[in-house]
Amino acid sequence: MRSASGIILRCKLRLLCRLASSVRSRAAMSGAVGGGGGGGGGSSCLGAAAASCSSSGGSAYAAAAGGGAGVAGRLPARVLEHIFSYLDLFDLMRCALVCWHWSNMLADENSEVWRSLCGRSLSDESLRSDILCNLPTYKGKLKAFQHALSSNDCSRNVYVKKNGFTLHRNPIAQSTDGARGKIGFSEGRHAWEIWWEGPLGTVAVIGLATKRASMQCQGYVALLGSDDQSWGWNLVDNNLLHNGEVNGNFPQCNNAPKYQIGERIRVILDMDDKTLAFERGFEFLGVAFRGLPKACLFPAVSAVYGNTEVTMVYLGKPLDG
Repeated sequence: MRSASGIILRCKLRLLCRLASSVRSRAAMSGAVGGGGGGGGGSSCLGAAAASCSSSGGSAYAAAAGGGAGVAGRLPARVLEHIFSYLDLFDLMRCALVCWHWSNMLADENSEVWRSLCGRSLSDESLRSDILCNLPTYKGKLKAFQHALSSNDCSRNVYVKKNGFTLHRNPIAQSTDGARGKIGFSEGRHAWEIWWEGPLGTVAVIGLATKRASMQCQGYVALLGSDDQSWGWNLVDNNLLHNGEVNGNFPQCNNAPKYQIGERIRVILDMDDKTLAFERGFEFLGVAFRGLPKACLFPAVSAVYGNTEVTMVYLGKPLDG
C-alpha cells in the first residue's frame, strides 16, 4: 500500500495538472488555440479515457499548456520521475499533455516510471511468461493490458485468467461462448495477436463484433459472423463468416494449411479503409473483410471446446510492409 506521503504527492500533481488545464482553457477562450482542440476522440471509442488523451487534439493541448504551466514545467527530472511513479496510466497520459517538459519525461517507454506502473498493474505471470514477448516496452505492455479481453463483456461460461490476457472456457455442454476486448475502435489502424492454447473443437472463430453482438448462444455454432453485428474467421474450416453466411474460404489459396495450436495469428484492423486482414508468422494472408461499417468495432473471439484457452494481446499500430 502506498504511504500517506505518496497520496499527498499524487494530490499535488493533480493540482498542477488542473493549473495547466486552466491555462489551456483560458488560451482557448481567447482564441490562442484554433479549432484543433475539439474532439480528442482518438482511435478507441469505449472505455478508453486514457487512450483518448493521445488523440490528435493532444498536441494542441500541450502547446497551450506548455506556455503557462509555471512551476509545473520547471520541476527537476528526478522529482518528476518520483512523483510520476505514484500515478496510474490515465493520469500519466494526461500528464504527457501538460507541457513539453513532462511530455519528454514520459517519452521513454522503458523508463522507471513505466516500469513501476507495469509492475503494479500487470500480473507476475504475464511479465515472466512469453505472452508479451512481442511488446518490447513497458508502456506497450500496459496498453496491451488496457485493451485485453474483458471479464465484464463475455459469456457467463468463460472467464479471464489472473494473467489478464487469457480467456478460459468452462466445460459447458451445448453452448458457444465468446468475449469482446475492453476497448473498441471507430478510426485508425490497430493490430493484435490471438492464439489458442487448447483444442479448437468444431468451431473456433476470431474477428470483430459490435457492442450489440451476442457473446453466448445455444449449441455449437460459429457465433462470430452469425449476424450482421459480427465478422469472423473460423480457424477450423477456414471459412469467413458474416450475417449468418459463409463469405468464402480464407486464406484464398489451394490447400490452405490448418491452424496449429499455439500459432499466433495477427489481426489487422484498418478503420480508415474499413478492412480486416490477417497475418500468420511473417506471412500476410490477405484482406478478409472489406466495407466494414462506420461503427465501434471490438476484437472478439468465440469458442466451444471445454477448458480450452484463448489469449489476445493488443500490439498497437501495425507496421507497414
